[in-house]
Amino acid sequence: MSNVQKVLVTGSAGRLGRAAVKALVERGHTVIGFDRVATPGLHATQSVIGTLGDVELLHQAMAGVQCVIHLAATADDATFPRGEAPNDGDNFVSELVPGNIVGPYQLLESARKLKIPRVILASTGQTVDGHMDAGNTPVTVGVTYKPRYLYACTKVFLEALGQVYAVQHGIAVMAVRFGWCPRDVGQVALIQKSAEDQDVFLSPGDAGRFFVSCVEAASLPNYSVVYVTSRPLHHLQYDLAPARRILGWEPQD
Repeated sequence: MSNVQKVLVTGSAGRLGRAAVKALVERGHTVIGFDRVATPGLHATQSVIGTLGDVELLHQAMAGVQCVIHLAATADDATFPRGEAPNDGDNFVSELVPGNIVGPYQLLESARKLKIPRVILASTGQTVDGHMDAGNTPVTVGVTYKPRYLYACTKVFLEALGQVYAVQHGIAVMAVRFGWCPRDVGQVALIQKSAEDQDVFLSPGDAGRFFVSCVEAASLPNYSVVYVTSRPLHHLQYDLAPARRILGWEPQD
């Protein structure tokens, strides 16, 4: 791959998306943003406004890119833990399935048709939450899935989908189990109260540098899974060695 890349970032107006866009633009890459709202830091001609359900628009936005960083998703379970009836609803069918199952399928289908060589998929540490609850840390990439709840189940599907497209269609796919990059002051407050949450905190700076490493790496394995957090304050919760080995990435914050 050449040094300067054309990169599509889905979910580009979100917290991780803005970190990716900022870092990649600063490195001189051409970035196309794809989100439901305009992407900060990008010219209007490079900020595509739409949803993953608009297959034609997504396909057009992906044309000519060398790497896709897929961050768009329904962000979490509507309620966890679930309450008792009548307050026991969920957002699985209404939001999680369209955003986190159908959407990634549409994206990888476009990548297959357009022969895009590299796709980075945003997964979550929630896929292995049960190992953390049991104190089996640092959690490695080879453990069995123990998802936290329905949102995490959709990310298990995302990882499996990525592996299928990597093996069957030759796309270099990396599934990234991100730590917690807080979206608002309320989430910051929650992290401040929990040593475990502090240990899975991910700063925008470390996230941005990680995305740059993904784009600029000379090659990636056919399929890989990595964890990404900033440096823990107390205890290493996730094994960060695969990201170091594959990309040479180290958290700095």
